[in-house]
Amino acid sequence: MKKSRMIFPVIALVLAGLWVADQRLSISTLERASSLLQKHLTAARSASLNTNSKHAKPTASASAATNKRPLDWKEIADQLAEMSQSSGLHDLRLIKRLQQCTQAMSKEELAAALDEISALDLPAVSRDELEQLLIGELVAKDPEFALTHYIDRLHDESSIIKWARLNALNGWMAKDSTKAVTWFDQQIAAGRFDSKSLDGKNRGRNRFEQAVITVLLGTDPDAASRRLGAIAPDQRVEVLGGGYPSLEIKEGDELAFATLVRGQVPEKDQTDVLATQVCRLVTDDGYAKATGFLDRIAATPTERLACAQLTAEIRIESISHNRKITREDLDSMREWTKTQAPNSTDSITGKAIGAALRYGRGTLDFAAASELVFHYHAASGNDDVITAFLSSDAYPDHKEQALALAAQITDPKRREEILKNLQ
Repeated sequence: MKKSRMIFPVIALVLAGLWVADQRLSISTLERASSLLQKHLTAARSASLNTNSKHAKPTASASAATNKRPLDWKEIADQLAEMSQSSGLHDLRLIKRLQQCTQAMSKEELAAALDEISALDLPAVSRDELEQLLIGELVAKDPEFALTHYIDRLHDESSIIKWARLNALNGWMAKDSTKAVTWFDQQIAAGRFDSKSLDGKNRGRNRFEQAVITVLLGTDPDAASRRLGAIAPDQRVEVLGGGYPSLEIKEGDELAFATLVRGQVPEKDQTDVLATQVCRLVTDDGYAKATGFLDRIAATPTERLACAQLTAEIRIESISHNRKITREDLDSMREWTKTQAPNSTDSITGKAIGAALRYGRGTLDFAAASELVFHYHAASGNDDVITAFLSSDAYPDHKEQALALAAQITDPKRREEILKNLQ
């Protein structure tokens, strides 16, 4: 299996920004840092070449390189900090050199370096950057070693360690799921995942269970069901996506997932779990994947309605985070909801516009939102567009405009109820 390099998202973002590094960066600083890392890289390569040879013995120069020129993490951190202060970004060449150094290190050397860095008195930002890179490399090299090495930090809630634990388990599951699950169960039996929180939950265990169940859905659905059934009912929603990123269900595993939800999750929460999964399938490419998921699980009308409601709101709200929503955005959403919940499309539209107004970071004002509501109300003649919009609590600072909008409701009884609520 081809090994993929897993880099913590922050490092990935840094690398993306490096292509536009500021020209104010001190050339002398860059040269000093690059020179330093080049020495380390040369030493690491020399050591690696001699270590990988079955017959060769370490040469004097290689020995000198490894013994006299150990990686000075404090100096590297200082260089990174100096460069960051100069431009706000690190030079791509420096980061690539640092990556080359870590890639040439063994898993034992990476673990030792991480222990060394944790003991150094470093600025938090510098420590995080070095740990991100080293842990990412360690997880890529040997996920089993990475996970077992940090077993004593299972309750460490720092983002770096949480990311490392979860990705290490995912990597181990991909290589040897049986061994990984056996290890996980042994840790549970040993009490390492016992909850220390007042609510009785162990979110670290729930994340691990999520990773294990995701794999088991495609290999042994019954085992996945037994695992979920052994978890307290009030925590099963979290394991299946509530409060965490939803499971990344592979194509072909959708029905097994839905069966698991329908059989093990409290009935009142089932549609929310399914809807959360459907939401992640909608992208700029459209709603086709969401439709495929619902069809493959033979979704009931109730499930389709819940999925259509949440997916539409999340999609339109997501668009409004970046720009003002348009009729084209809403028309596309409405076209899809009509295939899933035709009798609720207008109420879904009103709620989606309300969500965009309330959470859209100022890309949509009340006047523009009202115009959209008026448009769809006139097109369908359905009061649900207005009533759903006004029920979204998106009007606290626009009561007069909200009253004018409510006055357009054609049903006298509903109009009177809404106007009364707005007073």
